[in-house]
Amino acid sequence: MTLRIEKAANRQKTIIRLSGRLQSEHLNELKRQVDGERSPSALDLEGVTLVDIEVVRFLSACEKSGIELLHCWPYIREWMSRA
Repeated sequence: MTLRIEKAANRQKTIIRLSGRLQSEHLNELKRQVDGERSPSALDLEGVTLVDIEVVRFLSACEKSGIELLHCWPYIREWMSRA
């Protein structure tokens, strides 16, 4: 399964929904999607089935910069705390 990126926006926030395997090869596209938003963003990770260490570092940096992580799986949170 590949990664699917979908956007939902309203006046206050843009939510980027991710589905599938989120791996380092997808980070350039995901960074472009996140950086292209003017309103505060959130990443919805409910459909994510697999991540690698580079993605964990990216998600941690996103959260530190104020991007909300929605439906973040506990195992990803655990890895974020260790990265």
